[in-house]
Amino acid sequence: MSVGAGRLTNMRTLLDLVLPLECAGCGVPGENWCSWCSRALYVPPVTVRPRVDPGVPCWALGTYSGPRRNGVIAMKERGRRSVARPLGRALAEAIGHLRDAGEIDPPELASLVLVCAPTRARAARARGGDPVLRCARIAAEELAPETVLVPELLRMSGGARDSVGLSAGQRQHNVAGRIEAVGVCRPRADTGRPRTSTHTVLLLDDVVTTGATLAESARVLVEFGIPLAGALVVASA
Repeated sequence: MSVGAGRLTNMRTLLDLVLPLECAGCGVPGENWCSWCSRALYVPPVTVRPRVDPGVPCWALGTYSGPRRNGVIAMKERGRRSVARPLGRALAEAIGHLRDAGEIDPPELASLVLVCAPTRARAARARGGDPVLRCARIAAEELAPETVLVPELLRMSGGARDSVGLSAGQRQHNVAGRIEAVGVCRPRADTGRPRTSTHTVLLLDDVVTTGATLAESARVLVEFGIPLAGALVVASA
């Protein structure tokens, strides 16, 4: 073992003593994300119907409980950025299941585009970046050699507040008109010809509670002529 490797091992040992490594999903010691929690994530997505209809099919990896809940909280509120890796992999697995089930087109028919529902800029800064965007980019990596685009098309304008504790109606009001398209050209007037697309566009988010953010995001994208195949989230509350 080299001197550098020995120092690195000693540093890791010291960090484990000060801040013991625990699985972000269940708390088992010694692992960032254990195999049991991975099995809980890598499951076929289920159809969910949010109270605020996003107007497109919506799927989740499961309910907002267990490893899904703990993982999202660890990633967003406890600085465990590494949790984006297993969550991103799980989203990639879910996309494969949706393709196998015929819910979305396979890559040979349409290129995949992952668009993240936006978060408040202040929250993203506090978290060292947008955690959902981080998960989406990892999902794109996991689907290689397929080329998957992850454009930043949506942003949350100022005025939106933290949605924790808000009712469905309050959440709708909170995001109404506050999600904007970025770098998207408004389509020309309808020529009467049917529109075709060679892209499968999926809207991604971590948790759907009422569906207000997904619905407003979908509305903005469709308004700008971007057809959505559906929305996929880590968990449904």
